[in-house]
Amino acid sequence: MKDIIFDNFQNDVNESLLRHRSILDIMTKLTESNSRVNRALAKAVTDCGCISIYAKKQDIPSKIGELINSKNHSENTQKSNDEVNIDLDNESLSQQLTHQIEGNLCNNCREIIENEIGNNIFYLTSLCNSLDLNLYDILLKEENKINILGKYTFR
Repeated sequence: MKDIIFDNFQNDVNESLLRHRSILDIMTKLTESNSRVNRALAKAVTDCGCISIYAKKQDIPSKIGELINSKNHSENTQKSNDEVNIDLDNESLSQQLTHQIEGNLCNNCREIIENEIGNNIFYLTSLCNSLDLNLYDILLKEENKINILGKYTFR
């Protein structure tokens, strides 16, 4: 059923996109829509104040840091995941690493951000259509990658 919803959406986007069908138009509209999402989020902080951002260095447990470093420098080192011997579950790791956002979006900011994300998804789907890619297949591949790697995806 979900694949039908995605396919219908992708077909609807294809039929409704008339003015900006050029790949260059789609690329720039996707970038613009992404910027508008970021701008709406910034306005929720600076104009409305319904949320606050408290950015600081994340306290990554040392074993996770070692594993990330060994993954990033895998060509230079011969450490395997077993050698690092990591034993943290997702819940304890999630408690240490935060979104660094305090508060909740008000209804007005939520609506604005949802609309901007919707526009972004529209242009992302347009890009998929132009390149003959199936958005649902991409989503399934990404979900599979997450399920296989779990907390070791390091994103």
